[in-house]
Amino acid sequence: MPTSDKRLHRLPKAELHLHLEGAATPDLVRRLAARNRMTLPDDLFDADGGFLWNDFLHFLQVFDVASSVIRTPEDYRDLTYEHLMASAEEGGIYAELMSSPDHAALAGLSYAGHLEGIAQGIEDARRDSGIEARIIVTCVRHFGVERCLAVARDAVRHPHPLVTGFGMGGDEAGFPPAQFADVFRIATEEAGLSCNVHAGEFGGPESIRGALDALPVSRLGHGVRAIEDPSLVAELAERGTVLEVCPMSNIATGVFPSHDRHPLPILHKAGVRCTLSSDDPHYFGSSIGREYANAGAMFGYDDEALVGFTRTSLEAAFVDEATRARLLSRLDAYQ
Repeated sequence: MPTSDKRLHRLPKAELHLHLEGAATPDLVRRLAARNRMTLPDDLFDADGGFLWNDFLHFLQVFDVASSVIRTPEDYRDLTYEHLMASAEEGGIYAELMSSPDHAALAGLSYAGHLEGIAQGIEDARRDSGIEARIIVTCVRHFGVERCLAVARDAVRHPHPLVTGFGMGGDEAGFPPAQFADVFRIATEEAGLSCNVHAGEFGGPESIRGALDALPVSRLGHGVRAIEDPSLVAELAERGTVLEVCPMSNIATGVFPSHDRHPLPILHKAGVRCTLSSDDPHYFGSSIGREYANAGAMFGYDDEALVGFTRTSLEAAFVDEATRARLLSRLDAYQ
């Protein structure tokens, strides 16, 4: 039975795949540009005030320009706080935020400085809404192995209780996961972090297999192109590997041409553990609330199935067991 709009709004939601810089609204980008006395290009926004981009490479360019206005700990605090409060308004109870020390460094901000701002935003949003959040420090594979090693070593030098994960994004083509085995060894063995990695978005099944074989990951960012290899789908189900699925992102960026071609229902039915996330929400017309609504409307998921996505997210979250139990109790209280 479909979930009513009112009930869907109340349904507890959790997301594991959210690029923090991609959570900046156009309005916040304008405010931060004014605060930091920066001039934005005229073609950054469309006639309706949203971000203007026309293909994936252009999206990356627009993303970098918009992200460049985030320059101080206060900027990161405001970005984090505003995103988490908006998520809580849609029923969000938990979020993992992928931070980008490389974007912060390009703006002249230290690793510790950008974490300071994000952590303050998390604490303020928890105080004001009850939402919980953690940070996944994320390196960029196409910046090269040495730069990724530097990010992992920063995670060792600057431990923080809200930093519980380490991940890697960037261009899958030409940068096989095995090149980064030492990066993830440092993150797990020396920094004590749980790990995920982008794989199977613009790279095919070989990207996913490379990650599973070479890296200590329990979750895959996207992972949806596993659908091209039925034996890999079966392996993911058997392993219990969690996919951080972002359907609206996949459609917007052209990974799949339409919702009726998106493999989420097939992967889910095959026993692969799937979750819902918004990726870079304000570039793709998404949010955690819209992702859940979209999953119901486009894929026919009912209330029970949507709750199941939240449960999988919380079971796979990079949190301590006491926090996990508290979050699951909030989900169990949903009637």
